[in-house]
Amino acid sequence: MANSIHHNLSRNERFMILLVVYAFVLVTSTLLAYGLRFDFAVPTEHQLSILKVWMWVWPIKLIALALAGQFSSLLSFFSIPDLKRLGFGLGVVTMGLLFVWSFMPWDYEVSRGAIILDGIVAFLGISMIRLAFRLIRQNTSLAGDREPIRIGIVGAGAAGAALAREMQVQGGMRPIVFFDDAKEKHGTQVHGIPVVGPVEILQNQEQSLVEEVVIAMPSVSGSRVREVTNVLQGLNITFRTVPTMSQLAQGQVVTALRPVRISDVLGRESVDLETKNLMGFFDGKTVLVTGAGGSIGSELCRQLSDLNLKRLIMVERSEACLFKLHSAIDGKTGLVPQLLDVLNESAMESLLKKYKPEILFHAAAFKHVSLLEDQPAVAVLNNVLATHQLASISGKNGVEAFVLVSTDKAVDPASVMGATKRIAEQLIEGHSLKGDGTNYMSVRFGNVLASSGSVVPIFQKQIEQGGPVTVRGNKTTRFFMSIPEAAGLVLSSAALGVNGDQFILDMGKPVRIVDLAEQMIRLSGKLPREEIEIRLTELLPGEKAHESLHSADEQLVDTSHPKIRRVEGCCIQTNEWEKLNSELKLIRGANDDTALTFLRKFVPHFRPL
Repeated sequence: MANSIHHNLSRNERFMILLVVYAFVLVTSTLLAYGLRFDFAVPTEHQLSILKVWMWVWPIKLIALALAGQFSSLLSFFSIPDLKRLGFGLGVVTMGLLFVWSFMPWDYEVSRGAIILDGIVAFLGISMIRLAFRLIRQNTSLAGDREPIRIGIVGAGAAGAALAREMQVQGGMRPIVFFDDAKEKHGTQVHGIPVVGPVEILQNQEQSLVEEVVIAMPSVSGSRVREVTNVLQGLNITFRTVPTMSQLAQGQVVTALRPVRISDVLGRESVDLETKNLMGFFDGKTVLVTGAGGSIGSELCRQLSDLNLKRLIMVERSEACLFKLHSAIDGKTGLVPQLLDVLNESAMESLLKKYKPEILFHAAAFKHVSLLEDQPAVAVLNNVLATHQLASISGKNGVEAFVLVSTDKAVDPASVMGATKRIAEQLIEGHSLKGDGTNYMSVRFGNVLASSGSVVPIFQKQIEQGGPVTVRGNKTTRFFMSIPEAAGLVLSSAALGVNGDQFILDMGKPVRIVDLAEQMIRLSGKLPREEIEIRLTELLPGEKAHESLHSADEQLVDTSHPKIRRVEGCCIQTNEWEKLNSELKLIRGANDDTALTFLRKFVPHFRPL
C-alpha cells in the first residue's frame, strides 16, 4: 500500500516532501556539527554565527541539492549515481564555505571544523533518509499479499549479481543462495547472499528451500547449461535463464528472464561473429537480399538494417513474408521492399540497374528436401537457373560482391535439393573465373534452429499436442546453428572473402536428433518415453543419416576469424564451366526426367535414394 501511495504522489507533492525533509536534515546537521565540535557547549559567538550565517547557508545547500538532481529523483529509488551527485552537491558548498572563511574577513566567527563536520553529517543524514525510503519500498513489496518466491541463482558473476540486486529492490522474488562452480567463490557473499558450491549440491539435500532457480550464466557453454537443467529437471525445480551475451549486447536487460530454450543446451558455444565490427565495411553501401522473407534472409535484413547502409533492397515473392519483415524493421532508413520472383530475369536486371547495389546476398531457394524429391524440374529452375541468371546480371551491372547462401546438403548430395545447391556452388565458382570485377562467393552451413521446416518447430508442435515426437532414425545426426549465427556468417563472408571463396562455420560436433528430441521434451516439463512418446521412423527419400560440411577432396583453411573456415580444393575447371554454362540454356523448359538427367550429369556422385 505504501509503495502504491508513493507512486501516486504528484511532482509538486514529492518536491514539498523532499524540501521539508532536506531542510530538517540540514538544520539538524549544522546543530549536531557544532555540538560535536564544542562538546555540546557551543560558545555564545558561535551560537550567533548559526543564527546570522547558517540561515543563508541552508538555502544555498538546498539550491545545490536541486542542481544535483536530488529533488527530481523518485523518493524510494536511491543508487550509486544518486549518492555521487549528492556528495558532489554538498561537497561544492562545503569547499566554498572553507575557502570563504579561510581567506576572506567576516564579522562573524565560523569554525572551519564545524563546516567540515556539517558537510559530513549532512551527507550521511540525507543518504540515510533516502536509503530509508528505499528500504520502506522494498519491505512493502516483500510484505505484499503473498510470500516472495525463494530464488536460487546459478552463477555468482556480474549477471547474477545484477539480477540479485534487482530482485531485492523489486520484490516478489527473494534470492536466497548463489550456486557457482568456481571454488574460490564458495563461502563468500554477493549482496549479502551466500555463495555455495555448484548446483549439483541440491541433489544431496533432503528438502531444498529453493522454489525456483535462475541460470545467470549468459556466456557459459551449452553443455554446462544442459548439465544444470538436467539436475533441476531431476529435482522437479522450476528454472529460467537470463538473455544470452548476444541478446544483452542488443540491449536486453539481465532481468528479462525467459525459459531455457533448446539453443541454450545444444552442447556447443554460440559463435560471436561480431557483426557490429562490420559497420565500416557496409557503411553507406546499397545491399540487395533475395529471399528476404525467409528464415535466413529476414535475419540478414535485420542485421543489415543496423549497419548504416545507404539502401537495403529486400526481394521476396511472398507478399505475406515481405510485409511481415518490412513491418518488423520499419523505421530504418533506405528500406526498399520489392515483390519479385528471382526467376524473372528482366525484372531483376531492371532492379539492379535502378539501384546499383554494391553487395548482393542470394538467399532465395527452395530447401525442403522431401518436397523437392518429387519436383526436380521446379528445384532446378529455382535453385540453379535463377542463381545463374542473377550471377550473370550482377557481373554486368557492377555488383562488387555476390554471396550465395548454400547448405551442407550440397556435400556428396543424396537429395534433389542438395544436388541443386551443389550445382549452384559450381556456378558461383564458374562465374568467378570470368574476371568481370565481381567477387563471387558462397557460404555453406548446417541446419538452422527454428527456421521454417526445421525439426525444432516440428518437435515443438508435436510436444504441445502430447506426442508422439517423430524422429527419423535412431542414429541420425545434424549440425546446428542459430539463425543470427547463420546470418552473421554470411555477412562476415562478404567482408572476408575474395573472388572464388567458399566459407563454412566451425559448428562443433553434430547433434543426435533423438537426443535433441529428448532434451526438448524435458524442457517442456515432460519425461521422454514416459509422458511423451518418441517414435522412430525410416529416413525419407533424399535424407542422409549424417551430414558433412565438406567432402573428402575439400580442405579447410583458417581465416582471420577463429570460427570461420575457408574451403579449398575441387574447384571447377574452365572446360567444365563452359560445358555447364551451355547446358543451362536447355533446362528452362525441362521436365522432371530431364532435370534429373541434368543433375546426375553435373553431380556425378548424386544418386537419388
